Amino acid sequence: MHSSAVFLTEFGAIILGLGLLGRFAARFRFSPIPLYLLAGLAFGEGGLLPLNTSEEFVATGAEIGVILLLLMLGLEYTASDLVSNLKTQYPAGLVDMAFNALPGAAMALLLGWGPVAAVVLAGVTWVSSSGVIAKVLGDLGRLGNRETPVILSILVLEDLSMAVYLPIITALLAGTGLAAGGITLAIALGVAGLVLLLAVRYGRHISRFVSNEDPEKLLLVVLGLTLLVAGVAQQLQVSAAVGAFLVGIALSGEVAEGAHNLLAPLRDLFAAVFFVFFGLHTDPSSIPPVLLPALVLAAVTALTKIATGYWAAKRAGISAKGRWRAGGTLVARGEFSIVIAGLAVTAGIEPSLGPLATAYVLILVIVGPLTARYTEPVALRLTARLGRSAPRERTPAGVPEAREELRETVGGQDTAGRR
Repeated sequence: MHSSAVFLTEFGAIILGLGLLGRFAARFRFSPIPLYLLAGLAFGEGGLLPLNTSEEFVATGAEIGVILLLLMLGLEYTASDLVSNLKTQYPAGLVDMAFNALPGAAMALLLGWGPVAAVVLAGVTWVSSSGVIAKVLGDLGRLGNRETPVILSILVLEDLSMAVYLPIITALLAGTGLAAGGITLAIALGVAGLVLLLAVRYGRHISRFVSNEDPEKLLLVVLGLTLLVAGVAQQLQVSAAVGAFLVGIALSGEVAEGAHNLLAPLRDLFAAVFFVFFGLHTDPSSIPPVLLPALVLAAVTALTKIATGYWAAKRAGISAKGRWRAGGTLVARGEFSIVIAGLAVTAGIEPSLGPLATAYVLILVIVGPLTARYTEPVALRLTARLGRSAPRERTPAGVPEAREELRETVGGQDTAGRR
């Protein structure tokens, strides 16, 4: 009875604290992710007041949080969206991977962490935060801008890449041999391809089977199906997160919209628990030794993300202002970086990887909204100063360029609705 009372007290305090931190973040219009991580640091190993009885339940909640994060991500896209993005935007995806994954891998090798940790840290630095970026676009009123589809395309490709990357990481962290790892990857690719094929051809039938006018029954069916598929995927060493993502892709139309609305509060709750759980397993005293590498890595990959967005927007025919806005918006890292690092921490690959990832995400989840807002004016001011000493060329393209900038400033139809 006493342990039950302590558990309820601890877990109730965690949930209440997360709610208050979320309200604080919303009031000042920034992501609550860094506050959740700091809360985990405060109550974890080496923190101010370590938890005792509720940690096991928090661990289970964190696992559900990852599954719901990936499910909701899948619900944002249709299979046709993913196929279309693969056909038209794959060069931007390749540039994104090369520019942003390689610095993480290089840093891990320079620190002497070995090839497995290098692959993990490459994923941490590669993937932008869809949640933070979506919120920033809304807050800045840029949902109708011409560069926004370019940003969303890069995010879609990153998310889809995780269906391949996560099984690779799972196999590497499990220490399986080359043959076993190849089989695991083949299974993951086969399942992902099969789900995409079924979703494209029979998505309506799948959604009709799951659909129900009663919100309670719809919630139970979707949540139960997701957890079942995630469990089977994990049993096959494919990754529970990938299984949840594929379930989200398979659902479309009104079912996807209804499930999204019903699951959003659960996703927010368990995702917050997940970030706290990651912080709980990071000793605050282990962060100062890796703070300098984290700062260097954050600075380098902020610049490489800006370069990625600039290049992709230029390729799409966007003007200079839109290119800089696209690059600055992509800088934020968040949920996926922590998911990837969490897998490595659980496997015990490299003790310093978790603290480095925590510091890295804390830096860029704070810097990201700032670069989204100020990259364009700062870059244009710098280029204007550099251009004063050079002779200006008159070009007849000035009028169309001005019209394009006006359209970008005013904004058009909302391009963020992917369903």
